[in-house]
Amino acid sequence: MGGRDLSDVRRYNARRAREDVMRVDRVEGSWDAKQSKWSVRIEAGEEVIHRHSDVPKSADEPTLRKAVAQIVRDEGYEVDEAQVVVHH
Repeated sequence: MGGRDLSDVRRYNARRAREDVMRVDRVEGSWDAKQSKWSVRIEAGEEVIHRHSDVPKSADEPTLRKAVAQIVRDEGYEVDEAQVVVHH
């Protein structure tokens, strides 16, 4: 394989994949009384994305964090649920 062993190629590809992942700078979830839904605000660099979630207002924090994190992933970003800031 041209002097490269397969494990070198796999490590290179894994490193490239980590570099290509889009990460968010900040994620917030807050209740939007007008829409009666959770409002999700995603900040990534200069880009700000707003989305809504149908999770009930009475949802516990872990459920809400999980739902918000999934919205972020659906937008193509990587996020850790611990990054999600919830405003009640």
